[in-house]
Amino acid sequence: MTAIFIVYMDIKMSSEVIVDALPYIDQGYDDPGVREAAIAMVEEETRRYRPTKNYLENISTLNVNSFETEVLKHEYERLQNRLPMDVLSMKRYELPPPAPGKMNDLSAWNESVENSCAQLEHQSTRISNLELMMVYGCEAWKTYLEVLMKLVAEAQKQVQTLKKCIQEINWQRKSMQTQGGEKLRSLEAEWVKLVSKNYEIEQACANLENKTKINSRIHTDSKVVYIEEHTSLLY
Repeated sequence: MTAIFIVYMDIKMSSEVIVDALPYIDQGYDDPGVREAAIAMVEEETRRYRPTKNYLENISTLNVNSFETEVLKHEYERLQNRLPMDVLSMKRYELPPPAPGKMNDLSAWNESVENSCAQLEHQSTRISNLELMMVYGCEAWKTYLEVLMKLVAEAQKQVQTLKKCIQEINWQRKSMQTQGGEKLRSLEAEWVKLVSKNYEIEQACANLENKTKINSRIHTDSKVVYIEEHTSLLY
């Protein structure tokens, strides 16, 4: 089967050419052997392609570190060195007293007190957040769900609009391809008709040429016979 292609050219931009297939009218892609033939053509084209050593010179160098941060860099180095991951520190959640050897160290006690104050403030903040959640959490969650529902409804409207646009484009494409297919079939039929007519004309010309050669040969033979007869009468 011969694949049919159509070329659309914009009148205002004659230099722009779009080559498109005609799936709505071109049939036979599922016929036995078509896929194998296409794969064979691709393989043949691949074998004929001989890339040069510098065929990538027009392509910019790949930058694999464009999204690499310091954290990722250190993590990659850790993985490369096969080092274990750092254990999560739970010190900020503990209330350790000063070390036994620093029981009389004022700075050690100040550090322990500051840590205790930080832990107490953290727990106080958690309690405040829980109290706020008990008072406003239900209404805040309802408001959040309403916002989500509005976002979902808006997204669904956009989806329906996009589906409608896609359907219209498909209809336009099908109509355009159907018209193009009818024109292609008409041109193909006209081409076959003209080729057949040219073949008939060539056959007629060949027959006339043969007849002309035969008549010319007969006429020549008749003249030769006539001359020979008159020559024999003279002698």
